[in-house]
Amino acid sequence: MSLILVMLPFVSSAFVPAGSMPAGVRWFAEYQPFTPVIQTLRGLLTGTPIGTSAIAALAWCAGIAAAGYLWARARYDRGAAR
Repeated sequence: MSLILVMLPFVSSAFVPAGSMPAGVRWFAEYQPFTPVIQTLRGLLTGTPIGTSAIAALAWCAGIAAAGYLWARARYDRGAAR
């Protein structure tokens, strides 16, 4: 499952601007978790405005962390019941 998270930066705006991608890939790149994280980091490092991408980045990070915690907790509880 972690391989999905490893591959997502390659289909984000990390290497190529999302506006130059084909329509289907552009839509996916604009709405996946790494795009707002990368835009926020790029804005903070270059001193450009980040807009609302910081809020989206924090929301994605919190959501992924919560999902990972709940999944790990469920696996742990299921293993202890055996």
